[in-house]
Amino acid sequence: MEFAIQFRGDFEDALRSAKWAEHAGLAAFAMPDHYLQRGDTSKPAWDHLVHLAALARETDRIELVSLVTAVNFRHPAVLYKMGVTLDEVSNGRFSLGIGAGWFDQEFELFGFDYPDLSTRYEMTEEALQYIRAALSDEARPFHGEHYRLADFDPGPNPKNLRLVVGGTGDTKTPRLAGMYADEYNIYVCGPREYSAKAQTAAAAAESAGRQPDEISLTAAGPAVAAREESDYRRILKEVAELTGVSPDRIEETYREREFPHGFGSQPAEMAAALEEAGCQRLYLQMFAVGPEQFDIVLDAYAPR
Repeated sequence: MEFAIQFRGDFEDALRSAKWAEHAGLAAFAMPDHYLQRGDTSKPAWDHLVHLAALARETDRIELVSLVTAVNFRHPAVLYKMGVTLDEVSNGRFSLGIGAGWFDQEFELFGFDYPDLSTRYEMTEEALQYIRAALSDEARPFHGEHYRLADFDPGPNPKNLRLVVGGTGDTKTPRLAGMYADEYNIYVCGPREYSAKAQTAAAAAESAGRQPDEISLTAAGPAVAAREESDYRRILKEVAELTGVSPDRIEETYREREFPHGFGSQPAEMAAALEEAGCQRLYLQMFAVGPEQFDIVLDAYAPR
């Protein structure tokens, strides 16, 4: 299994984190695309697609991933143009993630349209179809209920732009991933649930005339782990302070949802079980710790 990190923060912290990840030999550095900090709207939140563009010029090897952007934030033409531009400035190291959106408050406060979930899934599918049409090597129009692309080749054709579909859904999200994505990012869950979602995506790929193994399977989830219990308890406390949720409740939730976490051999064993279920890359969400603690967390998940 490959390891990657997902991080959010200001640019200097993002740069330090991306440099650390590249130096550590990780597969990717991802950033979420949110206009608010969940749980505390007083904290600053930046446009991380702009951050990723800047990081593309400050790194050399590591893959850069938007994980993921809500379809309502930007018209698919804007996503397409940002995607191919990021592909250019990163020399083919960028992956564009698209999802239906879920954080109600940021839509409400900023005034974004926020239709019901079914409609947002329709918009997500149309956006994926639109971008696939725009990325084709020849003119390929698209006409949907929400978006339209005329019969022309918009250009440019990217070197290696990959589309990521991510989310927690059991049916619609894996279907969209199977039909349109290069990477299916399943929010971390137990191995049985993970395998079921991956199989749903594979069936959708086959029905669309695609080979399921064309789609990489990944997961993302909170990284609360350390080899030493004292380090684990300290990181758990920091997560509790960040989220306003008690350490006991966090642990209870992680156990119920089978998030890889803990101390000793447990995190690595849980990650290995996800790998057995088909996960090829695990994005460790380093939202509560800084680069000075990344080594401690990553070491807990590494195979023994």
